[in-house]
Amino acid sequence: MTLKVLSVASEAVPLVKTGGLADVAGALPAALAPHGVEVTTMVPGYPAVVERVQRGRAVHKWASLLGEPARLLAGEIAGFPLAVLDAPGLFARAGGPYADPAGRDWDDNWRRFAALSRAAADFGAGAVKGRSFDVVHAHDWQAAMTPAYMRFAPPKGTRPVSSVLTIHNMAFQGFYPQDTFPRLGLPDAAWSVDGVESYGGVGFLKAGMQTADAITTVSPTYAREIRSPEFGMGLEGVVLARSNRVSGILNGIDAREWSPETDPHLAQTYTAGQLGRRKRNKRALEQEFGLASDDGPLFVVVSRLTWQKGMDVLLEVLDHLVGIGGRLALLGSGDAAIEAGLHEAAARHPGRIGVRIGYDEPLAHRMQGGGDAILVPSRFEPCGLTQLYGLAYGCVPIVSRTGGLADTVIDANPAALAAGVATGLQMNAVDYPALAAAISRAVDLFAQPAQWRRLQKNGMKADFTWAASGAAYAALYRQLTGTTE
Repeated sequence: MTLKVLSVASEAVPLVKTGGLADVAGALPAALAPHGVEVTTMVPGYPAVVERVQRGRAVHKWASLLGEPARLLAGEIAGFPLAVLDAPGLFARAGGPYADPAGRDWDDNWRRFAALSRAAADFGAGAVKGRSFDVVHAHDWQAAMTPAYMRFAPPKGTRPVSSVLTIHNMAFQGFYPQDTFPRLGLPDAAWSVDGVESYGGVGFLKAGMQTADAITTVSPTYAREIRSPEFGMGLEGVVLARSNRVSGILNGIDAREWSPETDPHLAQTYTAGQLGRRKRNKRALEQEFGLASDDGPLFVVVSRLTWQKGMDVLLEVLDHLVGIGGRLALLGSGDAAIEAGLHEAAARHPGRIGVRIGYDEPLAHRMQGGGDAILVPSRFEPCGLTQLYGLAYGCVPIVSRTGGLADTVIDANPAALAAGVATGLQMNAVDYPALAAAISRAVDLFAQPAQWRRLQKNGMKADFTWAASGAAYAALYRQLTGTTE
């Protein structure tokens, strides 16, 4: 039996992307198709998205969707069904999906994403003639009100539909003042600790966690971590209360887009059996970043420059990295003080540190294909995709032992090295001593070519494509609906 799933997200590749959520939402349709699951992806009608589906057929209209006229456009995304919420009053504006051109969050984000959730609840429950679904899958706080609307204000004449909420990052919760509640179009019964109320305000993510039939996170370790105050971000009580509904399903990567054997962005493609070819990519990367060319290790960073990602600690350790023979190529943007500190470090170490502020997808591919090791010293990391790309490209990950990083990288400790199973390096803390020690270990291992090649090959052999993850999501959907393949 084919299951029909509506996947609701605020971004999805190749339409719009600000982070890993887009990669996951864009990958799910293809990942689930082999398991008898047909996924329709629903996203907001940002200008670039509406332009892509300008010939899309309107399948439903709302005269007033939280005060704005809207329509639902049907189209395709990479050959799979797509639904776009075209509400110009909410989404037809310059800037990014969540912020204005100056980087300030839109004041009406609560209305924009409540409208997305309200429309998804209508669509998912069968209010659109000729369209029906077995499961509605909401992603992160921007879509988390969907199961709340399905629970407290289902469309008239529709049947109950199972719901899943995936938490991609607990740090972003969509919290708004209490006076937001009367404008959401929910009954008074929804204002309760078992509904949308959260610490005296409206919590979008919390509402979804209370009302979804199943809650998933993007790695098994993160599903355990969010039971604690350190990672639960104030919602650990909800996680504990609903712990029988919480599970972790590791994200995958799209092997069509991320394969060193076929990657068009690389100066030289290669396989695990052709690691010598990577040197051409390394030399090209050195030139691109203005780095001196030598045979020492080239570390790379592709990251948001934030406290969560441990970039403040990276700043502290750069002199040590250069002092023991390493070089660094960094791509990212974020905290202004961290950006300034990186520029200062590059000025202190010309030819040893290269910094590129911003994001450039083809360059990220070239960095994975030419770097020797990729640094991911996150304080918390629900899943992480950067280390998975590193494994696939033979760019050895150096990671903190948290979330999906702990689930995907096998530390090169003596036992793992002796058994021939290590794929990278882990560290137990995110501070100067831990990161400096991890970098020193990497330099020592890099000086042992046979050991380093083994790390690279082990990582490249690991399967972190969507095959296993797609099967896990399909199994969850079938458990919720009581169906079999």
